Amino acid sequence: MSSTLELGAPAPDFELPGAGGETVRLKDFAGKTVVLYFYPKDDTSGCTKEAIEFNRLKGAFAAVGAEIVGVSPDSAASHDKFRAKHGLDLALAADESKAMLEAYGVWAQKSMYGRKYMGVERTTVLIGPDGRIARVWDKVKVAGHAEEVLAAAKALHV
Repeated sequence: MSSTLELGAPAPDFELPGAGGETVRLKDFAGKTVVLYFYPKDDTSGCTKEAIEFNRLKGAFAAVGAEIVGVSPDSAASHDKFRAKHGLDLALAADESKAMLEAYGVWAQKSMYGRKYMGVERTTVLIGPDGRIARVWDKVKVAGHAEEVLAAAKALHV
């Protein structure tokens, strides 16, 4: 669980391939607030709703110096299709190795209909401009979540 992340601790570093041929690196966001939202799978109902909500508020996040990065174990090619299909203008990082997902504690055993499997625990991590963990939301419910994260990002910006 992402409760392994300690508030105030340095955010685990990462460098991942992203949609559009980008490389997404934590160090590239130095001095900015970063919203890392971890989601299970491109183009599923909850993940699509969450991406659309963050995308809708992208300008408001930018106004407080915050960048949004979605991370899932899907491939960069899958992210490209997902962005194109839903008109998303967000950085989406592909962690097919799951090393970064594990570093952030979001690659976890889940259970559905009595079957246990490994998957992404929907989690959002707010990283302050100093590169430290400012806030963690575990087991995220999509409805209203992007607005809640925006309010926390605004509070950091003051």
